Amino acid sequence: MKIGFLAMSGIRAHDPELLQLGLTLPGFVARSKQIAALPSLGLLQLAACTPAGHELRYYEAPADGAEPRELYDCDLVAISTFSAQVFEAYAIADRLRARGVKVALGGLHVSVLPDEAAAHADYVVVGEGEQVWPEVVAAAERGVAAARFDGRAAGPVDLATLPTPRYDLIAGRPYSRFTVQTSRGCPWRCEFCASSVMLQQRYRRRPVAQIVRDLDAIERVQPGAFIEFADDNTFVDHEWSRELCAALAPRRMKWFTETDLSVADDPALCDAIARSGCRQLLIGLESPGETALRGVEQRADWKAGRAPDYGRSLRELQSRDVTVNGCFVLGLDRHGPEIFAEVLDFAETNALWEVQVTVLTPFPGTPLYARLEREGRLLAPGRWERCTLFDVNFTPARMSVEELRRGLRWLTERLYSPAALRRRRRAFLARRRASAHGRALAATHS
Repeated sequence: MKIGFLAMSGIRAHDPELLQLGLTLPGFVARSKQIAALPSLGLLQLAACTPAGHELRYYEAPADGAEPRELYDCDLVAISTFSAQVFEAYAIADRLRARGVKVALGGLHVSVLPDEAAAHADYVVVGEGEQVWPEVVAAAERGVAAARFDGRAAGPVDLATLPTPRYDLIAGRPYSRFTVQTSRGCPWRCEFCASSVMLQQRYRRRPVAQIVRDLDAIERVQPGAFIEFADDNTFVDHEWSRELCAALAPRRMKWFTETDLSVADDPALCDAIARSGCRQLLIGLESPGETALRGVEQRADWKAGRAPDYGRSLRELQSRDVTVNGCFVLGLDRHGPEIFAEVLDFAETNALWEVQVTVLTPFPGTPLYARLEREGRLLAPGRWERCTLFDVNFTPARMSVEELRRGLRWLTERLYSPAALRRRRRAFLARRRASAHGRALAATHS
C-alpha cells in the first residue's frame, strides 16, 4: 500500500487584535512559529513502526485548511491532530474518504473523544499508537471497513524498543530543527495540562544510547540541525540527565528542551547542561507568585512551593549561558487584573531571555475542563477551534472575559516590543558577564 502521514501545521488564533499584534511584534509568535515548523515526531515514529513492504510518504497540511493533492493517491492516510486543528483535520479526512482513501485518526484530541473522531475516520487510535499501528495497517490491507484500536490495552510503550523515527522521509526539506524524544511523562499533574490526557503512565526514560542513535540518524539527513527534545519534562531524573549530557557534549550540537526548576538545585547538572550545547530551557513558571499556583497540580503543590525561590533558580541557570524561556498561564483562578503587570515586572526583574504567555485553556479530557464544565464556566463547549492557548473560552474567576482578553493584549504589546526584547537581553548578558567574572575570580583564589 501507499501510506501517507499528514501533519497539521500552522499557528491558530481567532482573536483579530492578537493576530494583528503577532504580525507586528515578532517576539509574540516566534516560539509558536518554531513549533509549527517542526516535523511531527509522532508520525515519523509511526512510520518507523510500519511493517515492511509499503511505500511511505510524509506530508504537511498548511494553516489554510487545505491538503496536498498527493494524498489522494494514497491507500491509507494517518492524521494526528490537536484540538485547535481538529475540525480542519476532520474536513480533510472527510474529503479523502469521499474519494476512497482510508483514514486513520489519532493524537491527544482523538484519544479523548474517539466517538467524535469515528464519524470522520475508518480507523481511530486511542492512546499511544506505536504498538497498535501495525494492526491498523493490517486492517487497511484487509479492507476492514471501520475499527478502533486502543493503545492503552497493550500497556505503556517500552521506550527502549522504539525504532529510529523515519527522518529519511523528510530528507531534503527545509527543516532547520528536528525533534528527538528522550522521555515520556511528567511527575507533576497540572490541572490544565493536555499532555496528561495521553501520558497517564509513569515517567519513562529512553536509554541514552538510543537517543544518540536517533541523533546520528538526523545528522545523516541534516548535518548540524538544531535539536528539540520533544519531552514534557526532560530532567526529572538527575543521574540519568548527567549521563545524557555527557553523551551530548562531544557532539557539539545545539539543543532545546522543556523541564522544571528542580535542575537549579543541582549545580553539577546545570554545568553539564551548559557544556552539552543547551541553548535554552523552556520552564513552566505559570505565575510569578505562590498564591495563584496553589491547587494547580493534582498531586502536590510543588510549583507553589518553588515560587518564592524562582529568582534564585533562574539566576543559577542563566549564569551559565543557558537562556530561559519563562512560560506563564494567564487566567488562573487566583489571577485578577493585576497579574499582567506582575508578569511584566517579573520578566524584567529576572532578565528572561524569552517569555511565553498563554491563556488558561480547558482542553477536552483535562481535569480543568471537567471542573469548569461542572461550574458552568465554559463559554462554548465543543468549540475546539478555540483551544489555541490564545483565545479565551471560559469565564475567569476574578476578572471578566474582556479583562483577560484586554490584559493579554496589553501584556503582549509590552513583552514583545523590540525595545522590551533588547532591554531584557542586555540585562541577561550583563548578568552573565558578571557571573563569569565571579567564577573566574573564585577559580583564581581557590
